[in-house]
Amino acid sequence: MSQMSRTLAARILLATLGIIAMTMLAGLALYSTLTSKANDDQAVEQARSIAVTLGNAPGVADAVDAGDPLHLLPGLGERVRHDSAASYVVIIDRSGVRYSHPNPALIGQRIEEPVVALDGIVRTGLDEGSLGRSANARAPIIDAAGRPVGEVSVGILESEVGSRFSQQMGYVALYTLLALGLGIVASLILARAIKRATFDLEPAEIVALIQEREAMLHGIREGVLAVDTLGRVNVLNQEARRLLAIPAAQLGQPVEDLLAEGQLRRIVTGEVSGPDLVVVTDEHLLVLNRMPVVVAGRHAGSVVTIRDRTELEASLRQLDAVEGLTTALRAQEHEFVNRLHVLSVLLELGEVEEATSYSRQLQTETTLASEDVRSRIGSPIVAALMIAKMAVAGERDVVVRVDPTSQLACVEVDQLPIVTVLGNLVDNAVDAITGDPRTKGQHPRGVVTVAVSDTNQVLRLTVTDTGPGIAAGHLADVFVDGFSTKEPRSGIHRGVGLALVHRLVTRFGGTVTVTSPDGARFDVVLPLRVREGVS
Repeated sequence: MSQMSRTLAARILLATLGIIAMTMLAGLALYSTLTSKANDDQAVEQARSIAVTLGNAPGVADAVDAGDPLHLLPGLGERVRHDSAASYVVIIDRSGVRYSHPNPALIGQRIEEPVVALDGIVRTGLDEGSLGRSANARAPIIDAAGRPVGEVSVGILESEVGSRFSQQMGYVALYTLLALGLGIVASLILARAIKRATFDLEPAEIVALIQEREAMLHGIREGVLAVDTLGRVNVLNQEARRLLAIPAAQLGQPVEDLLAEGQLRRIVTGEVSGPDLVVVTDEHLLVLNRMPVVVAGRHAGSVVTIRDRTELEASLRQLDAVEGLTTALRAQEHEFVNRLHVLSVLLELGEVEEATSYSRQLQTETTLASEDVRSRIGSPIVAALMIAKMAVAGERDVVVRVDPTSQLACVEVDQLPIVTVLGNLVDNAVDAITGDPRTKGQHPRGVVTVAVSDTNQVLRLTVTDTGPGIAAGHLADVFVDGFSTKEPRSGIHRGVGLALVHRLVTRFGGTVTVTSPDGARFDVVLPLRVREGVS
């Protein structure tokens, strides 16, 4: 069976058994070495104690010195050997003659090696004796005068030490088997817990899923962000990083550490819910959808998909503006046709003076509004924007006018933020008036007043309308991404224009406030920047 084809439980079991087996073998080898040495040391110390005690026993020295005429020493040596569980106890006189030995045939025979304890020193060690390798101790036999008259040699054979070691190792082996059994049970429990945590997927399946996930996440054009049950970001593809401006290597961090306070974070954390939620960032207009993730009946977090609607939304709004302008031009075309018909009929009737007077009247009306705007707004771009908004709003029966106190002479500054802010505020005011059912049937339906001035490179812009106004409870929400009291129209996301205004003004270091004394009033203070290339 190959490693990839083994189940997770089998691989954990084999790994656990291998670890336990190697650990136990190493421990067993170490224990065997230490125990063997300890047993040898214990046997040597035991032999020494027996030899010293017997060498100092009363009557032993006299019997040895007299040649043991009563033959007491063989029995004494055997009793001591039997009582102490020693392998042999040999009593030797000064000349090396044995007076006791486990083998009676050797009693009375001389030992081959010299009698070493005659110097009064106890010697111990592991020796090769006539009965085999043993832990040996040789102690002097001291007479009443304190003179060594012989020695006592006591030995504990290696076989005796080995039997003790074997008994101890039996317990160690039993412990080893018990530990191995517990390891098997623990590995099975661990494998089951891991399989539950991985939803019963085997390692090969997990690898395949990760590869498929990576290929899918980084191969789609939508941003994908996944948050676990603890609020940490665990999945983040390249598109999501780009749209949210999140640097690399940020996985595993809480959402609060990656996203600033605002609508975007509230959507990701689930504080704000709903389909196709709109978020305006410094560079993008995003549409987010948050869906919970349930795996095997357990809540596993949530997935947020992010779509970049910046270009599409801009195109839709541009198209909507073009459509409004086209409608206005079409209406003006009909109006001019009617005026031409009047002039034509007057000329056919021979009323030349009346036709001339009517023509001059039309010319005055046509140029009056444009001249009024141009006299107060020095910027051709801003003036053109106001005239266009007046024309479009007029076709919706809304009057857009410039406050008589307005005076804007900034022609050498960057006018992009001015155009964007002014255009969105005027459009929002016109929409508010035309969407108010109370103004239906009135003529005009309402008035939008624009007051603009620049002092010390600071633009002050005020847009007021006579619409329904904004409820006091919603004044703090009008600049929130996606917030709107109007119904969606022409596929355009509502709640974007004012959010864009707020984001743009803030980015340029200005402020925008809203009040609703009678209708809605927006006040903008915006520092002006010199256009690039203008000194």
